[in-house]
Amino acid sequence: MMLSCSGLVVALLLSQARGFLNLSEDDFPEEWVLLHVVQGHIGAGNYSYLRLNHDGRIILHMRSLKGDADLYVSDKTLRPSFDTYKLQSATCGQDVVVVPGDFTRPVGIGIYGHPSHQESEFEMRVFYDQTVLQDPFDKDLSASEDGDTQEKTPQAADEDFQEEESIFWTILIGLLKIILEILF
Repeated sequence: MMLSCSGLVVALLLSQARGFLNLSEDDFPEEWVLLHVVQGHIGAGNYSYLRLNHDGRIILHMRSLKGDADLYVSDKTLRPSFDTYKLQSATCGQDVVVVPGDFTRPVGIGIYGHPSHQESEFEMRVFYDQTVLQDPFDKDLSASEDGDTQEKTPQAADEDFQEEESIFWTILIGLLKIILEILF
């Protein structure tokens, strides 16, 4: 009698553990809003790049359907790799990265096909976490003329200046090439 009761308890615990570990695809918190589902293939040792523009706390939930795809994220470069990244998940199976709301947008996402497999197939779900509310009194946010909020930081102003400077140099070099071609 005691043996059958302990067997029943073990069977019950195993079924509960199996239910806990095998979450279905739709078992995500209600506070998470599904924004995108991205599916793709990636060759061994190659990268596929995505850009995240959505504000707020974002959860990247990627499953390797075949092979092993790894996830690299950065707010400094649009082409993160295993050498240059801020956040990463490099597991066999499910990879999850939480992109904080204070990351500068756009955020670069790199998906790497691990060389242990000729080709990797993945599915990534992009969620917006509604539980993290923006502070209306945040000093880094200021209202623009049309009522939208935009982040105003010295770093953002410096990046805008560098972008303008880059465009200037591109135009200048192009003009110099034309002049040199005409002269020679």
